[in-house]
Amino acid sequence: MAKIDRGRWTANLDEHDGVVLFLIGMRINKPWRIDHWLWMFAAMGGMLTHLAKHPERGMIKARNWFGRTTMQVGYWRSVEDLMRFAADDDAPHRPAWRRFYQRLAKSGSVGIWHETYVVAPGSAESVYVNMPAFGLAEATEKVRVTRRTGSAKQRLGAPAY
Repeated sequence: MAKIDRGRWTANLDEHDGVVLFLIGMRINKPWRIDHWLWMFAAMGGMLTHLAKHPERGMIKARNWFGRTTMQVGYWRSVEDLMRFAADDDAPHRPAWRRFYQRLAKSGSVGIWHETYVVAPGSAESVYVNMPAFGLAEATEKVRVTRRTGSAKQRLGAPAY
């Protein structure tokens, strides 16, 4: 079980050049077509294993949520690291991407999606109360909320009311 950090915490992005938030997932449109979507779970597992073994690739952390629509929340050091991984023929993403588009994209049995956000210092805020390390704080640095960082406005650098 994860260690619960009691009290209020936030992410410290000041010591980082920022991070890239990468959301990716799929939606199973035809659940009976197991042959169309099961291999995609395995392919994503292979990508995560590869990235865990190669931290120099730039993925900092990832968490997954599963259901008919799946989602992975991933944090990367930079957009360049993310794009380099996605385009690398020797990394596991590119072959899986090709397989999907060559064999499944037209079938409609599975949908895929992603969103990419560049998170610069001062452009995001977070708070975690009685939580284990999570989200931005897990990917960067988790610090206690102080008087200076007590509100969302303060954490974003805006004047407090």
